[in-house]
Amino acid sequence: MPRRIVLLLSSMAVWVLAGIGLTTLLSVGVLGSEESVSAQVATADPVFVGAGDIASCTSKWDEATADLLDTIPGTVYTTGDNAYESGTASEFANCYAPSWGRQEILARTYLTVGNHEYYASEDASDYFDYFGAAGRVVSYDASTKGYYSYNLGEWHVVALNSMCEQASVGGCGATSPMVTWLEEDLATNPRTCTLAYFHHPLFSSGSSSGGTSKMKPSWEALYAADADVILNGHRHNYERFAPQTPSGEADPAQGIREFVVGTGGGSLSAFKSNPANSEVGNASTYGVLKLTLHPTGYDWEFVPVAGQSFTDSGSDSCDPDGTTPPDPAPTPQPTATATPQPTATATPQPTATASPQPTAPPLP
Repeated sequence: MPRRIVLLLSSMAVWVLAGIGLTTLLSVGVLGSEESVSAQVATADPVFVGAGDIASCTSKWDEATADLLDTIPGTVYTTGDNAYESGTASEFANCYAPSWGRQEILARTYLTVGNHEYYASEDASDYFDYFGAAGRVVSYDASTKGYYSYNLGEWHVVALNSMCEQASVGGCGATSPMVTWLEEDLATNPRTCTLAYFHHPLFSSGSSSGGTSKMKPSWEALYAADADVILNGHRHNYERFAPQTPSGEADPAQGIREFVVGTGGGSLSAFKSNPANSEVGNASTYGVLKLTLHPTGYDWEFVPVAGQSFTDSGSDSCDPDGTTPPDPAPTPQPTATATPQPTATATPQPTATASPQPTAPPLP
């Protein structure tokens, strides 16, 4: 178990500590351990906030979503396609850096890679060079193959590379290096609550095909481990799904809830299909998805950019079995007496609210 340090901080120090993520980094491409020190603020559960499909030198909306991050302390995530159009060094320096690359945001960002980062080179070298530079929050370069994990409060968090078909990553299948690592990582880091994020969604209304099947083996590994939440980008809109299986069957007891958050500022695109289990969708609002990670559940809130009104919020509990291995069978006792059974109570159902759909914002 990690050694925990409880700090009593002023409000300014709490903001700074929350800004660097409150995380214990467990593994970067290979399995690590929990022997590093983690710092936790005793009075607040971690906030995890971000989006994907972010920065473009031809858009003003990435600056607008970055302004939101300035007002929300916590760990920042990205769900890929961080710099348009091709993830070049110049685009990171000139398009990403002025918005989500501002130091106070970059210093607390845990990112994932998208397909556009591979347009400039087959190994996304400019992306890894930019985010692997000295002083970044994650020791993150091409040797990691773009996947790693860490603990955030009581949650285990896994960042995957959905460009897994690239030769430099090694494949997407059930026996691929990434999925094999994922299964080992989940088994080594048991938690009640687990979240994964990566670029390509398995389910989406933003495509006539409904999603990207190459990530199904990763979904299957996460589902088998009782993971709770998956965050994606790629489709330039916002969508929330009900908990479901990797095959798309509703499963309120064990299913994983997927959010598509391709609203970081690059552009927006319309829905093209109507897959099962889609609960809320919006294709006309830029914004970020904020998650508050409680020890046994989470709250979500879509926060729109200034001048937009669409919101979506709710809460849910984690699978009580979590990724914790089952308890061993009890040892038989010589004698036993009957114990009164507790009265059963109904488990509260998740709640959610969504605002009416707004009109599309003007193009920059």
